[in-house]
Amino acid sequence: MIRKNRVYRDGTLLWETPQAQELQEFLRAGYDQFSGQYPKFHKMDPLSKLGWLAAEVLLKDAPLNNYPPESIGLILANKSASLDTDLRYFDTVKDIASPALFVYTLANIVMGEISIRHGFKGENAFFTADAFDPEFMVGYISQLFLENAVSACLCGWVEVMGPAYEVILYKVERSSGGLAFNADNLQKAVSF
Repeated sequence: MIRKNRVYRDGTLLWETPQAQELQEFLRAGYDQFSGQYPKFHKMDPLSKLGWLAAEVLLKDAPLNNYPPESIGLILANKSASLDTDLRYFDTVKDIASPALFVYTLANIVMGEISIRHGFKGENAFFTADAFDPEFMVGYISQLFLENAVSACLCGWVEVMGPAYEVILYKVERSSGGLAFNADNLQKAVSF
C-alpha cells in the first residue's frame, strides 16, 4: 500500500518521505529506493508510476515466477480513471498536443506497464468505482479462479487525482496458504 508518502508491505512501513514532498518527487525517490532499473519509468504518467512502484514493492521478494505468464491476471480499479492525466493533456492542446501525455489517457495503461515489467499475460480488467470495493474484487477474482482463467492474480486500487493518491495492491494465488481471500480480510488490510 502506498499513501501519504509512505510505502507499506503486509502492514509494515518500509519507507517514507516528508509529507510536504510532492507526488512526482515521491515517486522518483520511491523508484530509486525500490527499483532504479527501468528507464521507461520516467516517461510514465503519475497513475502508471504509482501502480508500477506498488507492484515492484509487492513482488520484489515474492514474485509470481512459479506460474505461466498466461495464468497470471491483473485486476485493478480506481475512481478517476485517467482523469488526472487527461486534464494535463487537455492543457497541452491549447498550444500543441503532447504525445507523451496522450499515451497515458487510458486508465488501463498502468496495467500494461506492470504487465510488461513482470511478464503477465493473463486475464486483465480495469474498473471504476466510487471507492475501493473489496466485495466486488473478491467476487470477480473468485469467478476467474472458478473458471480456471487464472492461477494467480495481482489486484487492487490505484488512484491519482491531483495531489491525492493511494494504491492498494495485493496478490492472490490459488493455493497460497496465506490469509483467506475474502472481503473482510481485504478491508482489514487497507484499514490501518
